[in-house]
Amino acid sequence: MPKSSQFIIHASGETTHYIADDFTDPWRADRQTILLQGGFARHAAFFYHWVPALSRHYNVIRRDLRGHGYSSAPSISKKPDAYTLDAILGDIIDTLDQLGIEKVHFFGESTSGMLGEMLAAKHPKRLHSLTICSSPAYLPESTQKFLAFGEESFAAACRKLGSREWATRLKSQPGTMAHPDPGYHRWWLDQISISSGEGLASYAEFLSTLDARPCLSQIQIPVLILAPANSAATKLGEQRGIQQQIQGSKLVVVGGAGHEIYVDKADQCISEFLEFIRKLKG
Repeated sequence: MPKSSQFIIHASGETTHYIADDFTDPWRADRQTILLQGGFARHAAFFYHWVPALSRHYNVIRRDLRGHGYSSAPSISKKPDAYTLDAILGDIIDTLDQLGIEKVHFFGESTSGMLGEMLAAKHPKRLHSLTICSSPAYLPESTQKFLAFGEESFAAACRKLGSREWATRLKSQPGTMAHPDPGYHRWWLDQISISSGEGLASYAEFLSTLDARPCLSQIQIPVLILAPANSAATKLGEQRGIQQQIQGSKLVVVGGAGHEIYVDKADQCISEFLEFIRKLKG
């Protein structure tokens, strides 16, 4: 567990693990906060390379979703109310409340962009802006079948295979994790293995029913869309469809071999993100 790990205990008894990094000038009172939320099977550690560029000028919070990393991971079969939209969004809002943070720039990677869209529609006063990166608006049947790897369902695959084997099968598919360094592959698998198969399976059941499309036209805050050119999970047509639904949103196409452009094209993604939120502040 990282030495910088901290925990929030929610009223439900569940816990959120997060890491906070802040290297802003200590006398400045106008510091804003960025909340980085990784996609399915990814947790706070996956954004290690974003921290240096962001934390010199912003308070940066990286958090683990329920069922991920070091956050609590109740089984949905025993505690179904732990994986409702209200519960998952409630974890985010309560984390901000307990940290005394009124508003954030929310960065949602992959399926966490869906959460960001719903958060922006339901709790717009808590966000300065929303950035989604490689984010579908929902998981169509074809995507869920792809993520099931021949098992009965996406969730069943996570439960049966466990987090490490499920991730091993994922990264073997074109358009998914495409980093060229074998060392990163080993680290990536080790990090995903921190999450339990049951935790990921429970969250996968939640994701399989999640649909942010009805929320898109309701979003009134500034939105940046970082659209991957070669993702197996979301095509450019879907990304442009999301842009058309969110009034005034900005779309940037990011090249790369797969879905994880926040890694493969980190410098470009960070640059676009910082330019976007700096203009808002100005």
